Amino acid sequence: MPEVDTWTGAEARLLRKVALRLSVRDFADLLGIPARTISKWEQAGSAREPRPHMQAMLDTVLERADASARTRFLNAVAEGNGIRATTPTWLQVPDALDREAWSDDIDRARLHADRQDFSFAARLMTRWLGRSDQVALDERGLYLKGQSLVVLGNVHRDQGLLRGSFSAQAVYRQALSIYGSLSLPRRTAQVELLLTVLAEMGGQHDASATRYRALADDRRLSGLDRARARLWVGTALSKESRLTEDRAELTITSIQQAIREFEDLDEPDDWSVSHQKLALAHLASGDPSQASEAIGIAIENRRTNSALQQVRLDTAHAHILCADPSTREGGLTLFDATYAMAAKYELAHQTASIDRIRKGLEPRTTRTYH
Repeated sequence: MPEVDTWTGAEARLLRKVALRLSVRDFADLLGIPARTISKWEQAGSAREPRPHMQAMLDTVLERADASARTRFLNAVAEGNGIRATTPTWLQVPDALDREAWSDDIDRARLHADRQDFSFAARLMTRWLGRSDQVALDERGLYLKGQSLVVLGNVHRDQGLLRGSFSAQAVYRQALSIYGSLSLPRRTAQVELLLTVLAEMGGQHDASATRYRALADDRRLSGLDRARARLWVGTALSKESRLTEDRAELTITSIQQAIREFEDLDEPDDWSVSHQKLALAHLASGDPSQASEAIGIAIENRRTNSALQQVRLDTAHAHILCADPSTREGGLTLFDATYAMAAKYELAHQTASIDRIRKGLEPRTTRTYH
């Protein structure tokens, strides 16, 4: 049988019902999506193709299924196609994992994730993770598995897949367990930092700020990671429509300290991003003039071609433009363009963020995205 190049509702139904023997609701819980989405796939059959990030998650479910479930799936698909079922090479378990090839693919996945080619990066990592689940791993293998989980978690995070059995949170927790078992304190602390980012993205702003503050002084982390944690103290605190004077002072002071640390570390990308965060903090504290100055510095010193970072920067810029009646229309136009880019690259968390910001604007400026 050939590899499942493109999942449709028909294959998804076979995976759920024949291979895994799950109800629609249990299968939906496994994927971390609404049950009605599964029902729509199955009702449409071969005419419905799940979106790319869900294609990768279906790959993950199949590759991590036990041997009997995979065999049931292969036989069912082969029977439907009228061909003899054989195990494809991508599901075969090698006698030994090629550690060097695995390490190279981790680097490839990171590169593709940075380019927002999330589907390819996820497929690459889930393929290795599926293989690794079928063999006994030595310490080197466990380390590579932890790295693969972190890369996959980053992909899910950037796509906004924060909760569920195969979400960023679940994958990061697996990595945390592996690094803990290997007694790797720096790697463990890095994953703790990533989990705090997820908590902040999920709306736990004050709790995240407290955790960031502790990690900013945690010597398990490198100086760069500690500076990022300090920056994120400010970003978590600033996620209010209007800051109190004390909270504003703490927020801005934290971000300014992070800016100095990034300058000392000679990290221009993080230094530029910090000014973007500072701009939003000034806006939330009611100082649009300082916000405009900071966002101008961020735009002038933009150093990355990442679509994700461009969306983040343009979202912040549009938000600041909308705060001034004289530049409001320009801000609304920029929001439109930024939303389109976020949708193109399937940056679900960013599209939701833009929607949330727009709803917080005055009624006369509100536009609805679909």
